[in-house]
Amino acid sequence: FFLSPKQHHLSSQQPTETMSNSSGIQDLMAAETRASQIVAEARIGRGDRMKQAKADAQELIQIYRAEKQKEFDKNVSTSGSSTFSKELQADTDKDISMMQAQFQSHQAKAIEILLSKCCEVSVDVPSARVRSTQKEYGAQ
Repeated sequence: FFLSPKQHHLSSQQPTETMSNSSGIQDLMAAETRASQIVAEARIGRGDRMKQAKADAQELIQIYRAEKQKEFDKNVSTSGSSTFSKELQADTDKDISMMQAQFQSHQAKAIEILLSKCCEVSVDVPSARVRSTQKEYGAQ
């Protein structure tokens, strides 16, 4: 076979191009693998940063909560002896004693009403029940 110069030129380039294409594909695959590793490392790093941020936030919350609890405890301890607290306790005690007195005065009447209702038993059969029974068993 005799090849024209153009054909000879193309045939001589094909093995070289194939080798360079193969090398290029391998380079692309290596780059893709490296890119996926970089993405995976970035995700792990992001997760670590999020965990650290959450831990830092929890620490700040605990510090803030402790400060507010101290303020609250201080206010409660100082206002515990205040006149408002004493007035509130006096009003509460007065209301409790009033309710206990009402309970004592109405206790006997309440028991009497409950017992009377328990002892009032009606032996009359409702007419609707009589009619439904007659329908079931026939009129006799």
